[in-house]
Amino acid sequence: MVGLASTPVLEADALRRSYHGRLVVDVARLHVGAGEVLAVLGPNGAGKSTLFRLLTLLERPDAGRIRLAGREVAAHDAHARARMAGVFQRPYLFSGTVRQNLEFGLRAGGLAVEERRQRVEVAMGELGLSDLGNRDVRSLSGGEAQRVALARALVLNPDVLLLDEPTANLDVTVQRKFREDLARVTRGHARSVILITHDPSDAFALADRVAVLEDGRITQTAAPHDLVVEPATPFVAAFTGAELLLNGRLEESEELGLARVQLPAGASLWVTVAQPLSRGAPVQVSYRPEEVVLSAIDAPFQGSPRNVFRMRVEALTPAGGLVRVGLEGVTRLVAIVTRSSAEQLQLRAGAEVNAHLKAAGLRAFLAAGA
Repeated sequence: MVGLASTPVLEADALRRSYHGRLVVDVARLHVGAGEVLAVLGPNGAGKSTLFRLLTLLERPDAGRIRLAGREVAAHDAHARARMAGVFQRPYLFSGTVRQNLEFGLRAGGLAVEERRQRVEVAMGELGLSDLGNRDVRSLSGGEAQRVALARALVLNPDVLLLDEPTANLDVTVQRKFREDLARVTRGHARSVILITHDPSDAFALADRVAVLEDGRITQTAAPHDLVVEPATPFVAAFTGAELLLNGRLEESEELGLARVQLPAGASLWVTVAQPLSRGAPVQVSYRPEEVVLSAIDAPFQGSPRNVFRMRVEALTPAGGLVRVGLEGVTRLVAIVTRSSAEQLQLRAGAEVNAHLKAAGLRAFLAAGA
């Protein structure tokens, strides 16, 4: 990850946009540095598309400032937009061939013929389009059209490349390859990249930092690993793949951020506190299913004796090479194990197992409304 001590390439401050009296975007601070990929991750309806239009200068904010390389810019600023390139969720291609689409922006920029040719050939080669240069864009598949849209943006060597849900309309196999190509080529053609997506897979695979957008506001910005390990809110935890247990109450705290939570069924759970909490405070606890370790009832387990619960298997759901295991007991849990582990443990509906949860992998948050 690139440090951000120098002036950010693109930054937004106090950015607000409302439609029909409803506040859709309310971003206090967002910035991307040179050589950095920043993902803006949020669910449908969080304001991602509006934020994309604001950052690409296609729409004017109600308040706030956007700066490009330290200079304040406004919506429809032609000079600023010439230094930016955007790829939309649905590719908008011009009539004509693939090559003509890639050349369009370069012609408008007045580049010499030979320079245009070289840039276009390089981009087509990097994105597997070399054999499609003379194809009419109307004959392309969805994946091919999205590659053309990406290549058309990359040939411009923009200061900032903005991507709006670039894999959302692709099937699973095409998504995977397109994501790999994005990771491989974007940094070589743009000073900075902002990826706007609802898919954590895109964000975690491509970004140096991830900004989580919830109801138009940035809830947390962190490196992907830190976002998973130290989510700031239950929403961030759940949206990045964690599960939420039933509400409990904080019983006591120890040093190093550990606390004991009383669950409704009476069991106690040792957790890591995500914020200062007082004794008796109602809390929610998040955990990641892949970190729940299962063992046979009579098997010794090498580890901390804290947070070991006898559970009953409620359901098994295959998920590729993994198995999602629903558990019932002092609370309801979900574990994700490999197929071989499920076979070794002879997991089946009604079977009993021990579930081990590390306190460091559990996060307690003040319950909503408390």
